[in-house]
Amino acid sequence: MASVIHHTIATEAEKSPDFRRVLWTGEHTQLVIMTIPPGGEIGLETHDDTDQILTFVSGTGKATVSGAEKNVAQGDLVVVPAGHKHNFVNTGPLPLVLYTVYGPPEHADGAVHKTKEEADRLEEEGKDEPPTS
Repeated sequence: MASVIHHTIATEAEKSPDFRRVLWTGEHTQLVIMTIPPGGEIGLETHDDTDQILTFVSGTGKATVSGAEKNVAQGDLVVVPAGHKHNFVNTGPLPLVLYTVYGPPEHADGAVHKTKEEADRLEEEGKDEPPTS
């Protein structure tokens, strides 16, 4: 029998100072928490074969998906279908904290990236690849 994997997700996300932290990776999905500093952003990107659902825990920001913009805050959820260009920018004075589910996984299992710069560098070096089945 499999054990129950349990997180109080808002608490987990709020206590992590890291830009990106992979909490769980399965065969078809991945749970990641992110903290974007004031003035920071995730960066314009497209996941060709991965859907993404982002839920905002605290802070304020701007979501851009396929050129459409929407302000986001605590409790908001944004869906990014595979193949859609997107970015999320912190527009407030406090960190923008969120958790996101990727399907299929997008990052290396257990990855922790302290900053966006570290995350970008590891991606460019091919050191942030999702597991293969």
